[in-house]
Amino acid sequence: MVASGVHVRAGNAMDRTRRALLTGAARAVAEHGVRGTSMQAIAAAAGVAKGTLYNHFRTKDDVLRALLHSELDRLADLASPLPPEQALAALADELGGHPVLRRLREREPAALAGLVGAGQEEWAALTSRVAATLRIDPDSAELAARWLLGVVLQPGCPADRHRQAARLTAALGGDSEPGSAQGQGPGEHQPVGPRSGVIG
Repeated sequence: MVASGVHVRAGNAMDRTRRALLTGAARAVAEHGVRGTSMQAIAAAAGVAKGTLYNHFRTKDDVLRALLHSELDRLADLASPLPPEQALAALADELGGHPVLRRLREREPAALAGLVGAGQEEWAALTSRVAATLRIDPDSAELAARWLLGVVLQPGCPADRHRQAARLTAALGGDSEPGSAQGQGPGEHQPVGPRSGVIG
C-alpha cells in the first residue's frame, strides 16, 4: 500500500514537472524563436535546473515535439465538447492568437513553413484527429485541416475567421442545430477568444 502511494505521488510530481517544462518551452520559443531557444533557455523559463530538463528530454527537438503533442491535446480538449461550427471557430482563434505561432510568423517564417509542412504520416494523424474532434468524415476533416493551416499562416481577424468557420461547417454538412449552442439561433455565433493553455 505504501509503495503504491509513493509511486502515485512520484508520478504526479513527474507530470507536474513535465507540464512546467513544456510551459517554459512555449514561453522560451515565443520570446526567442525556435533557433534562439536553447535547453538552458527552456530550463530558465520553466524555473528548473538544466539537469532536471535533461531528466525528461534529451534534446531541444524532443522538447518541441512534446510541446506540439501537448498543444494538440489541449486544442482537442477545448474543441471536442463544442458543436462543429463553434469548435472550428475556437480552433481558428487559438491558432490565430497563439504566441509561438505569432512569433514564428513574424520572425521565422521558414521554421513555421517547416512546422506546417508535415509529412504524409503526420498529415494523416492530424486529419484523423480533426475528424474525431469535429465529428466529421475524413474528407471533410482534410478540408478543415487545410483551412486551419491557412489560419496558422495568415490568421486574419476573428470576425472573418468565425464567418469562414460557419461557411465551411455548413458546406461540410456539420452545422449545429438551431439554438443548440447556448440558445443561439441559426447563423449566430458566440465569439470564442484565445484561451490560456500551455502557452499561457
